[in-house]
Amino acid sequence: MLNMKRLVLCLALFVLGVLAALTWRLAPELTRPTHLDPAFQVPSPFELASLPVATRFDFPLGSEHGALAYNAQRFTENHHLGDDLNGIGGENSDLGDPIYAVADGRVLLARDGGPGWGNVIIVLHAIEENGTRRYVQSYYGHCQEILVHAGDDVRRGQKIATVGTAGGQYFAHLHFEIREFITPFIGPGYRENTAGWLNPTEFIAKHRGAPEDDVGRTRPTPPPQSVP
Repeated sequence: MLNMKRLVLCLALFVLGVLAALTWRLAPELTRPTHLDPAFQVPSPFELASLPVATRFDFPLGSEHGALAYNAQRFTENHHLGDDLNGIGGENSDLGDPIYAVADGRVLLARDGGPGWGNVIIVLHAIEENGTRRYVQSYYGHCQEILVHAGDDVRRGQKIATVGTAGGQYFAHLHFEIREFITPFIGPGYRENTAGWLNPTEFIAKHRGAPEDDVGRTRPTPPPQSVP
């Protein structure tokens, strides 16, 4: 009787293992991690509560206003889940250019995203709208160099990466997304159902904040005024 129970238990575990493997294989939204990454854990309620509120969002490439960069492929174009941002010189003219955190937040993931992605960074942000606190993620794909680690707190306008080519697969550009998720995952880049993804350009335009709160990372220094 005891042996029969053990046999049934072993068979059940085997079936569960096969089902889990099939589910993992058939999930198109997820790129398999190359190693265990603690950033895939859902942030605890304490971690969420301790996240400072992001009061302003800026663009991640060029200037804080989005100048010196153009949108080569927009959100929902060809089922695209983000914006493809390029330097105004086109092709690889922006290779190695700085990528900035769009707002204050905490890095959830910073690692190689697998084939087609290159290095990826995901930052979690807390925002307050009409007295309600909610969370969004900013997603930076095809990075060449990663300058932050999972768990780091970042400030708006902080250089967190440089523009890359995903290992030479594309011309240099930044794949940039805004998501309404808390759990970080790499994602597909393209998907017919865009539920959970937001239009990055529209979101940043809505959350720019006051003009006097500019980052000023590209603002030219005014010339000295002559003394009369």
